[in-house]
Order: sequence, then C-alpha cells, then structure tokens
Amino acid sequence: MTLLWDDQTRLGELRVGRRTTVVAGLSGASILGLADRWPNFVERRRDLTSGVRSGEVTTSSAVLWSRAAEPSRMLVRLSSGGLLRRTIRGRWADPRTDFTARMHLTGLAPGREYDAEVWFETPEGERSAPQFLSFATAPIHGAAQTIVWSGDTNGQGWGIDRSRGGMTGYRAMLDLRPDLFIHVGDTIYADEPMESTKLLLENGSTWQNELTEEVMVVAETLAHFRGRHRYPLRDENVRDFYAAVPSAVQWDDHETCNNWWPGETIDDERYTERRADVLALRGRRAWQEYQPVPVKRLVPADGDGFAPARLYRRIPRGQHLDLFLLDMRSFRGSNPVADPRDDRAPSGLLGPEQEDWLITGLRRSRATWKVISIDQPLSAPVRQLHDLDGVANGDHGRPMGREPEIGRVLSAIKRYEVKNVVWITADVHYTAANHYSPERATFTDFEPFWEFISGPLHCSPFTARPDKLDRTFGPLVHFTHGKDEPLPVKIAPRPDNQHIGQLAIAPSGELTVRLYDAVGTVLWQKVLEPDQSATALRSSGE
Repeated sequence: MTLLWDDQTRLGELRVGRRTTVVAGLSGASILGLADRWPNFVERRRDLTSGVRSGEVTTSSAVLWSRAAEPSRMLVRLSSGGLLRRTIRGRWADPRTDFTARMHLTGLAPGREYDAEVWFETPEGERSAPQFLSFATAPIHGAAQTIVWSGDTNGQGWGIDRSRGGMTGYRAMLDLRPDLFIHVGDTIYADEPMESTKLLLENGSTWQNELTEEVMVVAETLAHFRGRHRYPLRDENVRDFYAAVPSAVQWDDHETCNNWWPGETIDDERYTERRADVLALRGRRAWQEYQPVPVKRLVPADGDGFAPARLYRRIPRGQHLDLFLLDMRSFRGSNPVADPRDDRAPSGLLGPEQEDWLITGLRRSRATWKVISIDQPLSAPVRQLHDLDGVANGDHGRPMGREPEIGRVLSAIKRYEVKNVVWITADVHYTAANHYSPERATFTDFEPFWEFISGPLHCSPFTARPDKLDRTFGPLVHFTHGKDEPLPVKIAPRPDNQHIGQLAIAPSGELTVRLYDAVGTVLWQKVLEPDQSATALRSSGE
C-alpha cells in the first residue's frame, strides 16, 4: 500500500495494489489509523516541488508547465466555470529535459477563466500529488485587462532568505491580481554565485541565503544552468504567483554571462569554458526547458556554435493589446567600441530579420495599443565604451553604432502611421517614466512616444542618473525612483527598492500606467488616451 500526500491541499491518494482512493482532510491521527489497518503501508510523497505555471496566454491558447520527480507523463484536468472538465494527456518528462514538461493548449474560448489540475503518472500508474493553477484567456473584444512587468531576479548574490519572507517582490505582484506578467529578462544570474550563507548588510544584520550546489558557482554546464532556473522556484512567493498569473518571458545577458555577445571569448578566470556561444547554447536550452513558452523543438543540449532559434514573438491579447517581445541578445554585434561615433561598429541589437519582423508586425496590428518589450532602455547612460552593451553610445549626436537600427524602427512607425506604441523595459534596476519627442532630439524623424522602466524584482537597486541619458532620441525624464548618488552594488533587496510596472487597459481602450514599489505603493501614474484614427482606417481597409 502507498499513500501519496500533499500537505498544502490536504489531499492524498491511497493505493492498495492497483486500486486508488482519494483521501481528503486526513490528520496525523488519521494517517496513524491507516497504519494500524495496513501495518505494511509506506508513506511516500511526490510533490511537484517546482510548482506549476501557465504562459503565453492569448485569446485562444496557453502553455502549461511543470516538472516531474521521475520519468512520467504530464496530465492536466482542465475546467472552466464548472462547464468544462476534461483530462488531457501530455508528453513524457524524463532526464533529457530535466523532467520538465509543457502542454500547449489551443482552441480555448476568449475572455474565460480556466482552472487546471496538473499531475504526473509513471508507467506503473503511480501519480504525483496534484497541483493547481488558474489563468484567463484574453478578451477578444474591448474589455479590461491588466499587465505587470519587471525583470532581474537573484542578482548580486541575493538568494532566498526565508527569515525575511523570501522573494517578496513576487508576492507584491500577486497582490495586484494581474492578467499577465512579462518578465523582461535576467530571469537568473548564471554568472553571479551566491558565495556565502550570510551577507552583512548596512544596518549590521545578516542576510542568509538558502543555497544549492548550482548557485554557488558560475554556470557552465547544462546542469548548472538548469539548477539556476530551479532555484527561484524553491520560493513559495514565486510558486504561488506563477500558479495564479500567466507569464511571458524574455531573456537577456545574465541567463548566460554578463554582457555577452555571439562570438565572444569571455575574459574571466572563473570560467573553464570561455566560448560565449557554447555557454549561450546551454543557457538557452535550460531557459526553454524551464519557461512556459510554446517551444516546438528544444535547441540541442550540446554542440559547438550558437543555435539561432527564434525567441522574439508577438502575443495577441485581443482588441486593445498586441505585445511584441524582442530578443536583443541573440543577434547583436560585438560590444567593444573604440569610437562611439563609428557608424561601422558595433552592429545592431536586433538584426535585420527581427527589425523587419517588428516593423511588419506593427504595421499589421489592429490592436489599440502596441506594447514593445525590450531587454534594455533606449537611452541608458553609457558606462564604458570597451563594453557597450546597450542601444545608446553617449555622444548625443545623430544615430551611430546601434542607434540607427532603433531610428529605422521609429521612422517606420511614423511613416506607416502606427499609433499608440509604448515601450517597456527593465535591466537598469530602477523605475522611470521617459517621454521621447523630436523637438528635444538630434534625430527627429519619429512621433513622440513613452518608455517605461521597472525593476528589479530581487536584486540590488542601481543608481538612476537622468542627467546622463543619451539625447539622440530626445528623452525627458518625467519620473525616476532611485538615488542620484552612487550606490554600493550590494544593497540588499527590500520591498521599498524593488519595482513593478503595470499597464491597466480599460474597456474603452484608455491605458493607465502605474509604477509601484514592492510595498505596493503607487510611485507614479499616467493616463494615456488612445489615438483611434489610424486603427480605424486600417480596420476599414483604407
């Protein structure tokens, strides 16, 4: 006899031979009673320790994700309002994917809430304890929906300190009850080990990390990268959030190594494998395994060279919203720059194919709002020319280096009369609202637009320097939440220095942007009225 037990739901399954009985609400005394009845019973627990997630939720589709404890098949019981209840058999999870599995659901009804019960079943018929998640498909017609975004998790050596409540930024996002979460990148910090269980803080107290083997070294092997992605899922705040809120996930540099680019040889003595392409291949594989993204074919787990699998995509969210998630890491040129005015190097961040895809997608979009989520801000201060990782080159003049690529996108938005384009990002570890206008810019062939920055989620906060922004595209800082003076790198994450952005769309199409800290305080907000003229023209075929 076997008793499988889930302490959180107080549900269990009692198995005697091939018979299975669902047991609910057992107390410790009840379990002892079962032991008296069946003296040879063995209590076993097969929790889905990494939780369950949904992602890429559109008006009619969603991806469900979980991780098994042993080779077994993923099963999902899907329901909606008590009207739909069916069990769907998924793929086998085995060591080839580190026991992760996903299920791509299609043909879902728009604007409907769904509940899913997820479990795994071995070839012998043994089931794991079930886990539960919920999500809502996007409304196809005008209706309210709310998106939150942020980035940067477990950087600068800050892990899970359970005495401080764990990774509380995720709990703050859950309290906002969003319909979708966009993780803009740096989902892990593969290159920043958690070196000690105790880190001394400014106030003299200590931070005690919960450590695993993989987070104590720089990630080089596929096992290291997988362990890094498993680590945040140990936190209850993270698991509870992902069970209730679908996510759309991007990647940036720290999923591999700080500021890496294709073809780089990493100059860091901590690494044995210094080919960035090889590390990125393993990092991308682990990222694909652990994120709820609609991957048809995983990149190979080993081999030489960088696998150019496409990560940029559009997520349709109904009448009022199209999301464009970009990949500014896979197709970039090299970072070192001898002269920031050199228009021959470095090459762009998007690459020609992605640039054309973005412009075409914006032209074709019928959604009221077109939200472009990018890995890095458009005008962040330049720190060092020998490792120029972002868009801006710091000279404030006509577009050079990587800036022409963004200039072409902005010009196309103007030329094709694409209205209501908003840019969101993270990366710089502070929150800000920047407005861009040609009247303040060196480059003037574009229409005014907003860029909103929010982060980090569980990292050190960084210094905001609004006076140091590159002025090529004419940014004006309307708000920033971060000290102007330099900060020590290892300031501990606290609810008041972590940040969350929110896009709240009303049924009328009105967009309210709010910037929060992780306490839940609204630091800044702005209501944006949509320009419906161009959308109406395109919808009528003119």
